[in-house]
Amino acid sequence: MSNFMNLIWNEQIKLYAQKSTWVMFIVILAIAIGGGLLTKFMGEEADFKEYGDNWRTELQEENAQLLAEMENDEFIQSINQPMIEENNYYLENDIKPAPYDGWEYVLENSVLSSLISLFTIVVAAGIISNEFKWGTIKLLLIRPISRTKILFSKYLSVLVFALTLLLFLLVTSWMTGTVLFGLNGWNPSLVQRQIEGFVQVGVFGEIVEAYGYSLVTLVMMATFAFMISAIFRSSGMAIGLAIFLMMAGNTIVVFFAQYDWAKYILFANTNLKQYVAGGMPINEDMTLTFSVVVLLVYFVVFLGAAWTAFTKRDIAGQ
Repeated sequence: MSNFMNLIWNEQIKLYAQKSTWVMFIVILAIAIGGGLLTKFMGEEADFKEYGDNWRTELQEENAQLLAEMENDEFIQSINQPMIEENNYYLENDIKPAPYDGWEYVLENSVLSSLISLFTIVVAAGIISNEFKWGTIKLLLIRPISRTKILFSKYLSVLVFALTLLLFLLVTSWMTGTVLFGLNGWNPSLVQRQIEGFVQVGVFGEIVEAYGYSLVTLVMMATFAFMISAIFRSSGMAIGLAIFLMMAGNTIVVFFAQYDWAKYILFANTNLKQYVAGGMPINEDMTLTFSVVVLLVYFVVFLGAAWTAFTKRDIAGQ
């Protein structure tokens, strides 16, 4: 076990010795800070409004203004109607609206998990193929350590790196949001629109859920890129295929949704959030258990193919 942990540690050292790795962290930091500044100084004034003791009256006045706008411009109805319904939810449930804060900024930045998936794909695609590219594969495999340990140390290093990026996004988003917007407590409530209507939820739980669900796609795409890298020794092919599938996955699912076998497509199952909050999967036979099993099958196939290619390959001529 100590040898295995040393392998993972060595892989981390090699990753952070590359300038491209630090560029990834700088990009995430720049987007977190830049996005916060844009939200602060260019966002809608209504988003940062703080209500006083007469918040009920203020909400009623807002509704009256929104209704007047709708009478003068019928095209604005789709924008104003949800705002009116949200205000009514506050009034009916005796909830004072809280101003925008750092927690909400962290929650909004969960969309940046797709960027982390992209960076992880790049790392996963190169962690094996680069050994062949740099000619270090022989030096790596002549060590008295099994190829299986070497392979899985590289794979776990990719996952560790992905989690580090995700944690870095969370911390930088929270720090930026705290400085720019402040905090409404350690676990304030949010009112969010869901399929069944508006509901009050805890922001911390929503953050954990949003970032947690994003990990599914992140791990699956990183594993796919890792497999392509192991089989074809080409980081370019692995990056290209993984990014294409990540971007076009939903389109592929929609295109084949009419067929019953579409439920077995990887991207029909990566969004586990479709089983909560009244979501609708593409096939009525799909359940959370079904999607988890499908994902596990893909996961095993990807790692099995990578293991077979890496452990059976003859590198004598490399």
